[in-house]
Amino acid sequence: MRRENVMASSSHPQVAELLAEARRAFREEFGVEPQLAVSAPGRVNLIGEHTDYNQGLVLPMALELVTVLVGSPRTDRLVSLLTTSEDADEPRRLQFPLPTAQRSLEPGTPRWANYIKGVIQHYPAAPLPGFNAVVVSSVPLGGGLSSSASLEVAMYTFLQQLCPGPQPPHYTPPCAADSGKIATRAQVCQQAEHSFAGVPCGIMDQLIALMGQKGHALLIDCRSLETTLVPLLDPRLAVLITNSNVRHALGSSEYPLRRRQCEEVAHALGKESLREVQLEELDAGKELVSKEGFRRARHVVGEIRRTAQAADALNRGDYRAFGRLMVESHHSLRDDFEVSCPELDQLVEAALSVPGVYGSRMTGGGFGGCTVTLLEAATASRTMQHIQEQYSGTATFYLSQAADGAMVLPL
Repeated sequence: MRRENVMASSSHPQVAELLAEARRAFREEFGVEPQLAVSAPGRVNLIGEHTDYNQGLVLPMALELVTVLVGSPRTDRLVSLLTTSEDADEPRRLQFPLPTAQRSLEPGTPRWANYIKGVIQHYPAAPLPGFNAVVVSSVPLGGGLSSSASLEVAMYTFLQQLCPGPQPPHYTPPCAADSGKIATRAQVCQQAEHSFAGVPCGIMDQLIALMGQKGHALLIDCRSLETTLVPLLDPRLAVLITNSNVRHALGSSEYPLRRRQCEEVAHALGKESLREVQLEELDAGKELVSKEGFRRARHVVGEIRRTAQAADALNRGDYRAFGRLMVESHHSLRDDFEVSCPELDQLVEAALSVPGVYGSRMTGGGFGGCTVTLLEAATASRTMQHIQEQYSGTATFYLSQAADGAMVLPL
């Protein structure tokens, strides 16, 4: 993984460096070596935006940006946490008792710990022991690369080591036999985000953090939870993530609103979700929904179709077709779903003007965060330089290969 500011390229911390940092922080905080270590990646969604909570298709890949969590059990039913992230809200360390049948955990401050509390509260196996843990992450907070799911899945994977219960205690690469169990883990992490962070997210972020596989994107059907690996192995190809480093406050209020608008249109058309709606049906039912609702639904229905086409294009190595679909996706997110912003539009336009770029689009919830660009690896430096020259703000760049999902790390 390389994080680059254009003129000087600096390598991004690898898992081994993050693990060393976590162990050092654990020793300083608790005076002993940790007994357990796990990691879980961030993700970028190549295409399929705002489709997951509409039971549609998404095509994310796991990143080489990861959250590492180290820890050890303790005997007094207390949980003691520390994060080294400078972007996390204060306090960076806290202690609380495990939930009991009479007293559940409650969300509160610091906000970063709510994701951990939610996973503990909803974890299905028992009895959980208390534990000490340190969190170190290279996934940027608030950048749209799913630092939250990375933390949730790292926590879940850690709890599996402490208290395996009826599920397999070790990460296994995704396979048909285990996908049901993986889906259950993802749903626990999703529930944690719903109830403890107040974000009504779909299940994509948790699934890709669990099921990512090196050299592959993952086509996820958010209705059936079926997954299909899509090869992304071509060494001539690169995926560039550009962080706009802006985060518009609008995002937190607009996300639940968009979700509600989608549900209202599906209901008006007599469908369970927009996944069941074809573009022709939407056009025919135009009078039944508001003008704004129609545009929101047109994005989702079109995006589900684009995502299926994009997976096919990647399977046959047709990067130009994939790139065209990315651009269509961005325009739809900008014009119909209205979740882009001037900074994201500027980054996309700048990328598309460089020869060797196949496609570019905003990625994540919108209103700031990141763009994702598919390009020839040989043009990456030139593209980053051109984007930075054209962009009114300061961009941060990440070049990533498709990486593995959550795993237990040897100590």
